[in-house]
Amino acid sequence: MVGVGDPVRAGLVASFARPGGNITGNTVLSPDLGPKRMQMLREAIANVSRVAFLINPDNASNAATLAEMKIAAAATGIVLIPVEVRGVGEFEPAFAAMLRERPDAVMVTNDPFHQHHIGRIIEFLARNRLPGMYQAKENVFAGGLMAYGASVPALFRRAAGYVHRILHGTKPGDLPVEPPTRFDLAVNLRTAKALSLELSPTFIARADEVIE
Repeated sequence: MVGVGDPVRAGLVASFARPGGNITGNTVLSPDLGPKRMQMLREAIANVSRVAFLINPDNASNAATLAEMKIAAAATGIVLIPVEVRGVGEFEPAFAAMLRERPDAVMVTNDPFHQHHIGRIIEFLARNRLPGMYQAKENVFAGGLMAYGASVPALFRRAAGYVHRILHGTKPGDLPVEPPTRFDLAVNLRTAKALSLELSPTFIARADEVIE
């Protein structure tokens, strides 16, 4: 498996260190990811104090990510507001509930269902002038403000190492599930301008992808 969420919560492996069975690979999750994403928000948006977090409660990996983000938010003094959407009919009520909470920014996961409707999410944030932090840089190419997450190409390259070892006789269950080691920051300056958000040259210089 390449770039999955939480394989333990999903019941695919027994543990990250000793998967057991016939499945192993790498994950997009990292204990450092939540704090880093909060740090990025604080650097990009002055006085950010309330952040809405769009999640799918039916996705086991979203539960793991939410737990990490709660810890990261508490450590930085940010109020985290979970907003649940598990079906198409829940988007509008969730958006209305989000606006009532008056967040300064919104975080979005890589949940497959949410990604299938990512255009709708990006359009809602743009219409309401809300900065969005995503995990996939493709969402930034589509109009989102910024994304910080595991480098998918790097995960696929590392997966080749698993293939090599398994083909040479190593049991998949004996190979630990590995967290990401490389992360990408993408920024859309057109979206920043539309939001009247001035990103510092230092922040922009750190980005791996910049859309102008």
